[in-house]
Amino acid sequence: MSSKNLTKDLTTGSPMKLLLKFATPMILGLFFQQFYNLVDSIIVGRYLGKEALAGVGCTGSLNFIVLGFCMGICNGFAVNASLHFGARNEKALRRSVANSIWLAAIFSIIITVLICSFCKPIISLMNTPESISEYAYSYIFIIFAGIPCMIIYNLSAAIIRAMGDSRSPIIFLMIAAMINISLDILFIKYMGMNVDGAAYATVLSQGISGICCVIFIMKRYTILKMQPGDMKPSPVIMKKLMSIGIPMGLQYSITGIGSVILQTAVNGLGDISVAAMTTALKVHVLLTCPLDGLGQTMAPYAGQNVGAKKVERIGQGLRDALIISAFICIILMITVLLFGEHAATLFLDKNKLADEAPNIIKMSKQYLITVTAFDFMVAIVNTVRFTIQGMGFSNFAMLAGVLEMVARTITALILIPIIGFTGACFSSPFAWILADAFLIPAYFWCKRKLINPVN
Repeated sequence: MSSKNLTKDLTTGSPMKLLLKFATPMILGLFFQQFYNLVDSIIVGRYLGKEALAGVGCTGSLNFIVLGFCMGICNGFAVNASLHFGARNEKALRRSVANSIWLAAIFSIIITVLICSFCKPIISLMNTPESISEYAYSYIFIIFAGIPCMIIYNLSAAIIRAMGDSRSPIIFLMIAAMINISLDILFIKYMGMNVDGAAYATVLSQGISGICCVIFIMKRYTILKMQPGDMKPSPVIMKKLMSIGIPMGLQYSITGIGSVILQTAVNGLGDISVAAMTTALKVHVLLTCPLDGLGQTMAPYAGQNVGAKKVERIGQGLRDALIISAFICIILMITVLLFGEHAATLFLDKNKLADEAPNIIKMSKQYLITVTAFDFMVAIVNTVRFTIQGMGFSNFAMLAGVLEMVARTITALILIPIIGFTGACFSSPFAWILADAFLIPAYFWCKRKLINPVN
């Protein structure tokens, strides 16, 4: 199979058909990624108990700040690649990819050293209950030590998607998912490891997936075969890459700061509340994979069409993506109403938690139904934000992250102290609505700027 057959031109044809075809493999990939994260939690909860589950779960917001930043910069670097691919500039494409690799290596070293050094104090500052703090630290330290593995996969997968190939990374992710699940069972059930076993399984599986993607690129994508001088670091190109990548990374991190503040408030409600929120979040993230995948599709779609100077197609694609999202949200709401109360039972052994299980199940269902009712709001956030990023205006996407942080901070400081866990249930919907109020007019401004740069 040639590299030509593996790439996809998103600048011609029906936007809806292109988006559905391109997004489907990405959605499957996200499902597998979240599936093995879900299995992590199920195995931890059933074999190690609710304290271990809560310990792993309470690190989710911190995890999102750091790994979200890494994922954001990788996706941002790839936006530049999609612009050059859409413009059919192969030399510029190779130089962009080469400099992305240099930057990714630098960022991975700096971030890993810094965050691992301050990991324990941060866990303490998050008001983590003493009963789960050691579980939290053991798990998250190993995850952060594996940041280079995560960056290898995300950068290589983002570059492949930038050229219109959303299928190839999924194969490696599926393999990684199976490896992760197998290692979870091996390390925890048979080798008697604690939450560190789940962390090692995650890092190893990400590393394998990333290496497979790199080897695949080297063997199959002749368009990316480096020519003399291509690998030379270029300050000009790096500056361009960072101007897109850093704002995208900060968008995730700023949003995550609000989540950490929120998680700190929930931690103060006790380990039952933490366990309930952990289970509901895991299920909700899995259910919303179609919305996330469709949103991520908009970055390469918009990037290629900007490169091809077909700005009007971006609006057509955004409209079609929102129509698809509306149908998905209806299906998700029906699913949660029918099966929501069974979510927590996947994670916990009710025989071991006879007194606490009913409360965890009830609170988990409450959270799940509340956030799912507002899923179309997050669908708008995803599609519009990634569209703006693909158009090259990453700073606007970052500002939307600031608004989400503000919303979650207000929830943590005001709503949760007054109405407790119910306040936590409305934190994400509040954040999504506030972000949408900014992103929608921002999109139209960006579009006008591309059509008429002078005004």
